[in-house]
Amino acid sequence: MAAEAGALERPRPAGWRIVALKELADHLLSVRLVVLLFLVVVSAIGIVYSATGEIRRVAEEATGTPALFIRFFTSAREGLPSLLSIVGFLVPLLGIAFGFDAVSSERAQGTLARLVSQPIRRDDVVNGKFAAGLVVIAAVLLSLALVVAGIGILRLGIVPSADEIGRLVAWWVLTVAYAGVWLGLATLLSVVLRRAATAALVSIAAWLVLTLFSGLLVGLAADAIAPLPDDPTVAEAVNHARWEQWLGRISPQTLYEEATVVLLNPEVRSAGFLLPQQVDRAVPNPLPLDQSLLVVWPQAVSLVALTIACFAAAYVAFMRQEVRA
Repeated sequence: MAAEAGALERPRPAGWRIVALKELADHLLSVRLVVLLFLVVVSAIGIVYSATGEIRRVAEEATGTPALFIRFFTSAREGLPSLLSIVGFLVPLLGIAFGFDAVSSERAQGTLARLVSQPIRRDDVVNGKFAAGLVVIAAVLLSLALVVAGIGILRLGIVPSADEIGRLVAWWVLTVAYAGVWLGLATLLSVVLRRAATAALVSIAAWLVLTLFSGLLVGLAADAIAPLPDDPTVAEAVNHARWEQWLGRISPQTLYEEATVVLLNPEVRSAGFLLPQQVDRAVPNPLPLDQSLLVVWPQAVSLVALTIACFAAAYVAFMRQEVRA
């Protein structure tokens, strides 16, 4: 009988899944998600509606324009940012919002010791919290893409091709990986720093440095490493530009922007700058999806590697911390 009872007993779900489901329920019922979702969707709808006039003009003037449907994501009225710019600006905030208090809030409420005393492994706590945050962000971005696609189909009657759908799916995966970098960084700061407010401030400071001020800092560093004389030669100018490109790729935003430009514009054939002799006699045909994926592969791998590195650091720091009741 005992054997039969054991055989009939349902397999117990993994501990990290239990934590993830609990965190997922908390996120979905939180005011934080409602505010962020409202901000992202309203911004996207406003930008797309302002861009429909430009897209309609292009559609009337150019028959057979490549990736016309994707222009909903890349076009904008003069003086306004494109949807890609809005997403690149807000995605780090999504990662920070769902990660800055992942562990520090449990510690502040005195529930962390109770949580790790449950019949789950200790690493299930940080694994489940990170997984729940990433799932919520992925769902928000998917909702955004579907809303924009629906507006495009309803207002202009443009139906995406299979290649355009593939590019949008690849862009969505890349954007989730980009958000994972900031979610991992915020989770790491939530583990290392005792207070959620401090973790949020440090995360936002890192976001400002790596996004808004990265161009200025990269330019200063490139001037220090490869200074340009008053009358630079072509070789000196190219060397300076390459240093700016390499240093700029330290920022996740630069990697993300380079990859999205190639993915959502088939006419772009490189993620970096090209010399005139490199494009001489090049056939200006749009790249197929598989070739665009090959071009952005280094940037995509770098974003995934940064996400893994940040999460691994948070994992190790949490496992080494002493949790007191």
